[in-house]
Amino acid sequence: MLTPSAQLPLYGRRILVTAPRNYAARFSEQIIQKGGLPILMPTIETCYLSNYAELDIALSQIDTFDWIVFTSRNGISGFFQRMNDLDIPTSMLQNCRLCALGKDSESLLSFCGRVDLVPPESSPVGIVAELAKIPKINQQKLLIPAPEVVGIVEPNVIPNLISELQKLGPQAIRVPAYLTKILDKSIYEVELNLIRQGMIDVIAFSSTAEVESFLKMVNFPSDYEHSIIACFGPYTTANAQKLGVNVSVVSKDFSSFEGFVEAIGEFLLLMSKEKACS
Repeated sequence: MLTPSAQLPLYGRRILVTAPRNYAARFSEQIIQKGGLPILMPTIETCYLSNYAELDIALSQIDTFDWIVFTSRNGISGFFQRMNDLDIPTSMLQNCRLCALGKDSESLLSFCGRVDLVPPESSPVGIVAELAKIPKINQQKLLIPAPEVVGIVEPNVIPNLISELQKLGPQAIRVPAYLTKILDKSIYEVELNLIRQGMIDVIAFSSTAEVESFLKMVNFPSDYEHSIIACFGPYTTANAQKLGVNVSVVSKDFSSFEGFVEAIGEFLLLMSKEKACS
């Protein structure tokens, strides 16, 4: 792209990326393409489990499940990595139908070459809405690979999904497939000082866990009062607001980071126009 940087919507804007490193790379690429300056400060880390007992039991009975419902790319990676560790071929999933959200379907395709359901709305609500249309779903058995959360209160996203799925009547079984944990704030002295000094234009949260962990890293709400808060979709926004965070930017397209970056750019452009008119 040969567009001069000064003509790009995020030109010169410092965007704090709190997503874990495996997501932060893709998010930062989108920010850079729009002329922004990503400042990486992953507040959470996603990694392999230390105890696979529950997942291993589910994998030993995998042919008894009708659906495997993935809610994140991490869940897909953790699930198939464990299958590989145990030498379980993907052909063992032939009786299961597979569900993934948005761009996560590309990851699922790379692991097993098949995706049976990608909800139009890339959210747990979208999953429930689509599964509700499946004939005799109340007689089926669902496996939900999910995170084991350490160091913060677990966000309500997965518990709410399980609850709503159970209302449809099927047996919905959650198993940990990966670990989500808060990172030590001591490694972010520089980044936290930039926030306090008002040097960060936008703090961008892509999940509730990132918000919760960030709030544990700052001392007071005044630490980040000079930054615009952006959230990846309405569900992260709602949870951030419950935690007392004032959200200014909400991406309407939350199937990819591209939509998130576009929403940030549109908001900043609107702010610039309003400032020019005042």
